[in-house]
Amino acid sequence: MSAKFLRKALCAAALVPAMALVSTAGAAEKEPLKVGFVYVSPIGEAGWTWQQDIGRKQMEKALGDKVKTQYVEDVPEGADAERVIRDLAQQGNKLIFTTSFGYMNPTLKVARQFPDVKFVHSTGYKTAPNVATTNSRFYEARYLAGIIAGKMTKSNVAGYVGAFPIPEVLQGINAFTRGMRSVNPDAEVRVIWVNSWFDPGKERDAALALMGQGADIVTHHTDSTATVQAAEEQGKYAIAYHSDMSKFGPHAQLAAVTHHWGEYFTKAAQQVLDGTWKSTSTWGGIKDGMAALEGFGPAVPDDVKKLVAEKQAEIVAGTLAPFAAPITDNQGKVQLETGVLDDAGLNKMNYYVQGVAGQLPGK
Repeated sequence: MSAKFLRKALCAAALVPAMALVSTAGAAEKEPLKVGFVYVSPIGEAGWTWQQDIGRKQMEKALGDKVKTQYVEDVPEGADAERVIRDLAQQGNKLIFTTSFGYMNPTLKVARQFPDVKFVHSTGYKTAPNVATTNSRFYEARYLAGIIAGKMTKSNVAGYVGAFPIPEVLQGINAFTRGMRSVNPDAEVRVIWVNSWFDPGKERDAALALMGQGADIVTHHTDSTATVQAAEEQGKYAIAYHSDMSKFGPHAQLAAVTHHWGEYFTKAAQQVLDGTWKSTSTWGGIKDGMAALEGFGPAVPDDVKKLVAEKQAEIVAGTLAPFAAPITDNQGKVQLETGVLDDAGLNKMNYYVQGVAGQLPGK
């Protein structure tokens, strides 16, 4: 064999492993991003988790074979959540969405153990280098729903089924009340706490109790359709929450305060794929398409719909804020004298505004 031929043979042989490396790298690049979701309640047919899962499906549709998702539903907050989050990370999910307030500390704990995994926690306020937060400014739509309630009530009493007395829920109660009293100064909101995100039996009992106290319109910050269904059975009105629940209360539902996650989930996943993901806090409202008031029922008059549309335009334009001063709590203390309550104030909210009956638990 000539020296020249030998050199060519060696060069050709050297190319084989190099080509194999390129082929392996190409295959690795085509591996889909594994994305995990942790849900606090069953997906069901409507509600908080239903909306989250719609967002997951929208992300799948938008990104196609670039992502592969999995979810675990009905995961209690606490030790179970930590176990499930860790399991998803161990299974190779590089982006994990944890979708309930009580998942905050478990998410942070697991994130420290898996620094190469990105986490997004819904409704929380604590971040880390690999933990972002997101939420919807649903209180904007709550304010608009309050306007409908204020215009539609005959008893001047609305009932509110609350999950837990935390800032997120209090924002909704207080925005709804301020919207209601903006068109009906005599209106009153009564609250019953069920201390659960998802317990249809307790939610139903609370809704029935509120209607027994004179509420002719009820709403809820809980996950099931029980409140809307109870209103339908009793011939009362309801404002649905999380998703359009009109099929569960075709006569009862006046409107639905909803939130939408698909675009955010898609953007976050694309950023991980691109290597541009950063730990941020995203809190989007009506203008951003993350909160909405929809599903208007047949009982809502056109003039009320028109008024709501006008007020929504003002919120989008920034000329109307649900928590603009003065803000006085229902004990007579001024919480904000001038300006608009900022995000720090919203996330520390621990009071009822004027128009809400009773006292907060523990106060």
